[in-house]
Amino acid sequence: MTAQTTEGTTGRALRPPRAGRSNGQWAVDGREPLNPNEVWKQEDGGLNVRERIEQIYSRDGFASIPPQDLSGRFRWWGLYTQRKPGIDGGRTAQLDDTELSDEYFMLRVRLDGGALTLHQLRVLADISHDFARGTADISDRQNIQYHWIRVEDVPEIWRRLEAVGLQTTEACGDTPRVILGSPLAGIAADEILDPTPVIDEITRRFVGDPELANLPRKFKSAITGHPSLDVVHEINDISLVGVVHPELGAGYDLWVGGGLSTAPRLAERIGVFVAPDEAAEVWLGVIRIFRDYGYRRMRTKARLKFLLAEWGPAKFREVLETEYLARALPDGPPPAPASTPGDHVGIHLQKDGNHYVGAAPVVGRVSGDVLTGLADVMEAAGTDRVRLTPHQKLVVLDVPPARLDDLVTGLENLGLSVAPSPFRRHTMACTGIEFCKLAIVETKAAAATAIAELEQRLADVTAQIDAPVTLNVNGCPNSCARIQVADIGLKGMIVTVDDVQQPGFQVHLGGGLASADRDEAGLGRTVRGLKVTAADLPDLVERLVRRWLDQRAPGETFATWAHRVDEEELR
Repeated sequence: MTAQTTEGTTGRALRPPRAGRSNGQWAVDGREPLNPNEVWKQEDGGLNVRERIEQIYSRDGFASIPPQDLSGRFRWWGLYTQRKPGIDGGRTAQLDDTELSDEYFMLRVRLDGGALTLHQLRVLADISHDFARGTADISDRQNIQYHWIRVEDVPEIWRRLEAVGLQTTEACGDTPRVILGSPLAGIAADEILDPTPVIDEITRRFVGDPELANLPRKFKSAITGHPSLDVVHEINDISLVGVVHPELGAGYDLWVGGGLSTAPRLAERIGVFVAPDEAAEVWLGVIRIFRDYGYRRMRTKARLKFLLAEWGPAKFREVLETEYLARALPDGPPPAPASTPGDHVGIHLQKDGNHYVGAAPVVGRVSGDVLTGLADVMEAAGTDRVRLTPHQKLVVLDVPPARLDDLVTGLENLGLSVAPSPFRRHTMACTGIEFCKLAIVETKAAAATAIAELEQRLADVTAQIDAPVTLNVNGCPNSCARIQVADIGLKGMIVTVDDVQQPGFQVHLGGGLASADRDEAGLGRTVRGLKVTAADLPDLVERLVRRWLDQRAPGETFATWAHRVDEEELR
């Protein structure tokens, strides 16, 4: 399972910084800051802003917040200013952050492993009702995201979250972000090992640690012990993937250097076997390499993937073992091909005789009312646990057989489908222009409209769609919705039709991550000039799906077909 490592669809490798120029690597060049972000991070760390939020800004209001706290350090506590209403996408690149920002915030609650108890779920629902105008979204990082948050309310929100063991610490910023974890941790009969102890140890020891709170940029982690490969391990800075060593038993395979955005690169195997009791220390070694050797001169080159592109996995392993672990790690096997779908939608048997039930909202959009309703349905079914997934889904655990039918009915009544159409199941969307300052187009509503249209238009061939066709909708080039690893990935842009500018998308085709239908990850291709307006999006998807079904070889997936056929077939 060797992942593709070329950049984009052109086959060009990521370029490391030019030789002879300081890259701002602390371990090589010293700690002199080489850009404004590095200056203010050294002057006052992002974690320090919490006291000012609690003691000054929440009392004196939005106008009291200075720019470097507002647009910088607030992120260390999960807070971004949201987009001011009424600014069209054509002006996104023309205005600065101050002009784009409203006096309200997106607040991200980090849920390491996506795990929630019933009591925690009710607290999240109440916060949505009381402070966020009823908003709540499930992100593809297993987080909950609110909108319309006032700085005056942040201390009370923190108090409620922390009273039930939740936090927003380092949910954003140049920090170790939320750790993706298998939604089936500890309950699946086919699990290789339970990653929960490792996730808990890393979170307890290192989240909020000032020594790891000034990274070159964000650091994304994923850990799974399930054979479905359910944490999108190829696009994280570090992933630990469950494997069985022929001599050492169950442990983890280490992957490093994945990330998408405008310079996509898939992670590489380092080739080592990580025992469960060593996993937290290996994670610490990797993040310290990033802190000490990551490029800080230019933020566009400040992700771990650029360092790995220069070093390669062999040098990375050598530095990890010699400088950070002081010992060699054994060679290890790669993970086996995925055995089942990693979104876990549907009804499935747990190893204890109860069931887990995976349900799909529409592109992750829920609400305070839906969260309250979910809590009520879970309580009636006698279960205390739900987990969010990296696919904008949720999984209810521990459902007794006798309560299964009532739970499924309750979920469906909330708009959480246990048996969704293939279009609803396999479509994701980022926040989009409704709230995001970087966005150029609207995404959530466009994706929801496309799903509804496709369910009607393709009803006659739905039974023939025997492999997922993923549709990922992103409002800008930054790929929060993972456009380069979708069957159909849509990058928001302004398109011109008959001399009229309209919201639309550039189209990427044939990408994907390792799954039950695909052994290896790969990036999608772009077709020269293939763009679509938001209004014409359902037409494009319908046309492509019908052509695939008409032209495919036996068993051929959409991605394989999209890479095989001539460009004209994809227009």
